[in-house]
Amino acid sequence: MLMTTTQSVEGKQIADYKGIVCGEAILGANIFKDIFGAIRDIVGGRSGAYEEEMAKARQIAFKEVEEQAMSMGADAVVGIDIDYEVVGANGGMMMVSVSGTAVTFAR
Repeated sequence: MLMTTTQSVEGKQIADYKGIVCGEAILGANIFKDIFGAIRDIVGGRSGAYEEEMAKARQIAFKEVEEQAMSMGADAVVGIDIDYEVVGANGGMMMVSVSGTAVTFAR
């Protein structure tokens, strides 16, 4: 399934707007990742553990969007917006939210 942040797809004419599709994923970072992340913050550098968690959450959210769009009979999802939030007590969880509009193309 084609998914894009743009409102249109070059060379394609949108025939029907099926509706808004959304996917969310909330993942907690365990205590060891928190400790190693804190150490990285002190000494500098990237936190691979957090990057992996964010990538997992993003993949889950996009998969949900794709499944919803497919169930609507869509050809694509346009206008995708990706949001990242820290949630939970002391920011212990990460949330990725993906939304867009499911569409079909003219044949």
